[in-house]
Amino acid sequence: MKKQSALVLVFALFISINCVADAGDAAALFKSKCAMCHGPDGTASTPMAKNLGIKSYQSPEVQKQSDADLKNTIVNGKGKMPSYKSLTQEQVQGLVKYIRTLGK
Repeated sequence: MKKQSALVLVFALFISINCVADAGDAAALFKSKCAMCHGPDGTASTPMAKNLGIKSYQSPEVQKQSDADLKNTIVNGKGKMPSYKSLTQEQVQGLVKYIRTLGK
């Protein structure tokens, strides 16, 4: 019984560490690829964002988009936003999850 509890605890710890690492990876990726235009907090308060009319990730217009729509925009670009086809599916999914946190 103690052995099972220990295994469950180790598994739970492993999962939580991976989730934190994924979140950290997505934040770092956002900072390197997106923050220049979208701002470090996603509020589109940069000069570039204002120039291009970029919406804040906190706006209802952005937050009501489906995950598929956000993924499509990241991968294929939109308007003057470049495409990021070189990102893996996991990186794109991580960015979508991170964008959702910025909307809160």
